[in-house]
Amino acid sequence: MWLGWNIVWLGALLMGLNGTVAWASDIQHHHYEELVRALFVVQSECPYITRIYSIGRSVEGRHLYVLEFSDNPGIHEAMEPEFKYVGNMHGNEVLGRELLIQLSQFLCEEYRAGNQRITRLIHDTRIHILPTMNPDGYEVAAKQGPEFNGYLVGRGNSREVDLNRNFPDLNALMYYYEKTNGRNHHLPLPDNWEHQVELETLAVIKWMQNYNFVLSANLHGGAVVANYPFDKSRDPRIRGKTTYSATPDDKIFKKLARTYSYAHSWMHKGWNCGDFF
Repeated sequence: MWLGWNIVWLGALLMGLNGTVAWASDIQHHHYEELVRALFVVQSECPYITRIYSIGRSVEGRHLYVLEFSDNPGIHEAMEPEFKYVGNMHGNEVLGRELLIQLSQFLCEEYRAGNQRITRLIHDTRIHILPTMNPDGYEVAAKQGPEFNGYLVGRGNSREVDLNRNFPDLNALMYYYEKTNGRNHHLPLPDNWEHQVELETLAVIKWMQNYNFVLSANLHGGAVVANYPFDKSRDPRIRGKTTYSATPDDKIFKKLARTYSYAHSWMHKGWNCGDFF
C-alpha cells in the first residue's frame, strides 16, 4: 500500500516546494551549462543516492541528462516503482525546467537532513528527473530577452518541430485495435518510426523502452491544469463535443490530478491565467 501512496505523493511533491527554499542562492534561470553544473553539484552532494546518465543528444548535440534518485542508483529492484519527471519539452516553457532542478536539490538536501518522508520515498521509489527535453529550444527562447513578445520562439527544437506533437499516435492505434479485437496494451511502434521523429523524441522513446516506468509527469507552462490520459477521444468530434475516454487506470489518474491540484492554492478552482500573465 505504501508504494501506491509513494507515487501519489511524488506526483504532488512539486507543489510542496511552494514556499520551500532549496539552495536559496540557486533560484535563477539556468542556461544549459549552468543546468548541467547544477545537476552534477547535486550528484556530488548526494553521491550514494544519485546517478547522472544521458539518454541521448539534441539536434545541436547537447546531452539530455537525467538525474536518478534511489537507494541503489542504476539498479532496478523488484517491486520498486520507476517514476520519471520530464520538463521543458517546449523550449520556451521554463517553469518545469527550474522546478525540476529545485526538486533535485530539495530531495538531496532533505535526505541529508534526515527527513523521514524523503528517505522513505528515495528508498522505496526509483526517481528519474529529466529537467530539459528541449535544451536547444530553450537557448533560442532565452536569447530573446524579457521584452520580446514572440512567445512561441523556442517552443520547438532547433528544427522548429514541436516535440509534444512528434510522438507516434498510439492512441489512434489502440482504438483501432479495440474495434478489430486486437491488443490494447504494449503496442508495437509503427514501421519506420525511428526515421519519422526528432532526435529528442527518439531518445525519450528509447528511454521508456529501457525502463519500466509505472508513471510519469510532463511539466508544461502557460496553463494551470493537471492533464491525464487519454488525450484523444475514441469518437470523432461532433459539433465541438468529445466523449470521455478513460484508461484502465482512470481512478489513480484522477487521484493524482486531485492531489496535485489541491496542493496548489487555487489550481483546483479552475481559474484560467489567460494569455497574458
